[in-house]
Amino acid sequence: MHIMTGKDAVGGGLRERKKRATRAALAEAAVRLAAERGADQVTVEAISAAAGVSVRTFFNYFDSRDDAFVVVDADAGERVRQAFLAAPPELPPLEALREALAAELREAERQHELWSLHARVLRSAPHLLVRNLGAQMADESGLAEAIARRIRAGNGPDAAVPSGEDPDREGAPDTAPAPPRGDAGRALPGLYPRLLAAVAGTAVRVSVQHWCERADEVSFADVFREVFDLIAAGLPVPAR
Repeated sequence: MHIMTGKDAVGGGLRERKKRATRAALAEAAVRLAAERGADQVTVEAISAAAGVSVRTFFNYFDSRDDAFVVVDADAGERVRQAFLAAPPELPPLEALREALAAELREAERQHELWSLHARVLRSAPHLLVRNLGAQMADESGLAEAIARRIRAGNGPDAAVPSGEDPDREGAPDTAPAPPRGDAGRALPGLYPRLLAAVAGTAVRVSVQHWCERADEVSFADVFREVFDLIAAGLPVPAR
């Protein structure tokens, strides 16, 4: 899941909002120039000039030119994870995730044209499509870890130890086997967190694609709500 949000994404103080606005302006300039000229014909200098900032400022937000075409909002995934973790504990994981994503995507309808241009740019440049897929996988992995953390904190079926506890510490509660750990020593998410994160990413992508094709007929909020309702209901076959 790789979310494109605009300058008016909610949350954060004034400084953070200004930073998001600058990043969004650079990403929008990059996408529009690439749609017009082709990604390979767009330079960092051109993107910076179109956004009204210096080249130095560009590199405060993106490591490379190609990142501006792909990493539209590097903080969006973190905001979704934090909103998900802060959701009321009585909400099931799917519902908590839907609310977190809906809050991040509430400006979606204003981004219709930009989303369409972004998709066109990615389709025309296979190397950017690959980079975008990598960004989506990184977001999905981080979301799966957040889902696993919420389940453990709520003593759900994947519970191991209370949030913040070290399962290897002597005297830690013996509630369940500690989750396996990866190369960096971080607890690996189980099957359910990974599946839910992947389903959420697909739900966002399908919602955007379906809405972009029918923007004159239906609102994005309605499409997004229907997608998650179908998932929650177990994907019943529609009535003929």
